[in-house]
This record gives sequence, C-alpha cells and structure tokens, in this order.
Amino acid sequence: MLEPALPVLVALALGLYCRRSNFLSRDHVDALKKVVVNITLPAVLFSAFATAEYSLQTISIPVLVFALCCVGLVLGKILARFLRLPGRIAPYLATGFEAGMLGYALYALLFPSEPTSHFAILDLGQTLFVFTLYKALLSGGETKSLWKDIINTPILWGTFAGLVVGATGLYGWMTQNGTAAVVNSLTDFISAPTGMMILLAVGYDLDFGEIRWRDTARFVLLRLISMALLFGLLVLVNRTLLNNVIFEGAALLLFILPPPFVIPIFADEPSQRAQISSALSALTVVTLVLFAVMTVAF
Repeated sequence: MLEPALPVLVALALGLYCRRSNFLSRDHVDALKKVVVNITLPAVLFSAFATAEYSLQTISIPVLVFALCCVGLVLGKILARFLRLPGRIAPYLATGFEAGMLGYALYALLFPSEPTSHFAILDLGQTLFVFTLYKALLSGGETKSLWKDIINTPILWGTFAGLVVGATGLYGWMTQNGTAAVVNSLTDFISAPTGMMILLAVGYDLDFGEIRWRDTARFVLLRLISMALLFGLLVLVNRTLLNNVIFEGAALLLFILPPPFVIPIFADEPSQRAQISSALSALTVVTLVLFAVMTVAF
C-alpha cells in the first residue's frame, strides 16, 4: 500500500511546505507547471501512443470516452438544477478530467507494471472533448481562441506525433532496426520528473483553510453522482460490446479525477470564480482520498 501512496503523500507534503515556508513563490510553481505542460508531459504522451497497440476496438475507446463526456455535460445540467447550484459554470463540473496535471502521475504510481497507453487512450477521448466542444461552450462559442489553443498546445502535438508513429507501424520498424531503444531512452529521461513536479504543484495549491466545505458539498455531490453513472456506462459497454478491451483500473482512476483546472477562468463573476475554485480544491482532495482507497483495492 505504501509503495504507490507514500510518494504521493511526500510530494504533496513538500508542496505544502514550500508554500508555507515561502521556499517557492507562485511564479516558481507556475514555472514548474510550464515545464510539465510544455516539455515533460508531451514526452510521456508521445511514448504512450507510440508504443500502444492499435486495432478497431482500440480506436473505439476514445470515441466512447468522448460520448460519455457529452453525456456527462447533459447530466451536469440536470443535476445542477436538481441540486440548485448557482451560475452557468456548475454543469461543467460533471464532465472532463484533469488527466494531464494529475492523472498520469497517479497512474504511474498505482500501475507501474502496466503500459501508460492504457490510460492515454482513455485520456485521448476526453482531451479531444475538452479542447473542442467543452471549451467552445465554456467560452460562449468563440472558436478563434480555441483553434489558437489547439495549435499552440505541446500536449496535443506530443499526442499527435505518438499516434502517427504508433498507428502507422513506424515504431515497429524502429524496434527492428534498434532506433526505438534510443528514442525510448530519450523520452524516459525527459518524462522522469513529471510525477514529482505535478504532485509538488498540486500540494502547493492545496489550501485546506480556503476550502468552503459546506458551500462546496453540493458541487462535490454533482461530480460524484455523474462520475459514478458514467463509469457504470463505460463498464457496461466494455464488458458487453468491446470484449473487455479497456483496462478498467485505468478507467476508474480517470473517473475519480477532478474536472479540468481551467474552469474558473471562464467564470463570469469573481464570486463565482472563487466558488468554482473552492469546488476544484475540494474535488482534488476527494481524488486523493479515493486514490488512497484504490491503493488498498489494487
């Protein structure tokens, strides 16, 4: 149990210490996040998709996750009305996942012997959803900035490059002539600090004193209900139609993750932005608690 859990706890504790002792400033942590998003995480994604095995069933996985994210948005609108949640942003908490800045770090610790591609192929569906329909609706239909984000995002370029290398069979050819080992050595070296930097940044951002638990309880409930229903649908489809092609451990980890951390940017008012930020912090804590439960289960 300690093998996957202790590195998470230590990294989070170091992040908390760095904030409270002023060892790192906000600018320092933002710089760490830039390194992750622009350098180390694209290397992780390139390696994951280049080494993945591709088939018709594999291609259906991101399509399924994209569809489930759309269903989650509908569920969010229904649950937001039922729970009487204020603001137009609340329904968006019921869909999308913060896989980049949290999911890959937790997956590597929880399933060290499983290929990252099991998680990456699931993440591909929600990434396409977040960078297209999700952001377009959040921003009120402005597509100019949306296309700019897509073009200027190294994570998407790393994903695309890995897909091309893996799906075309180029990686298999590289394996035969020995160049794949060189590329793997390079990507492994670049991606090695990803988990530590992500969890350190998450720990730095966690401030339990600022989480308004009573106000955010309904937001957490909306997220948990929608994720339980969506995960149930995924398991049903996986076992009946896809012949268990999805690694359900990776899927469960995906569905306990918090929503994308960019949501507060799209809030219309400062009070609403603070409310959504508090909900995201609370949901991050919930994710870490559920991760601890998964370390026992797996």
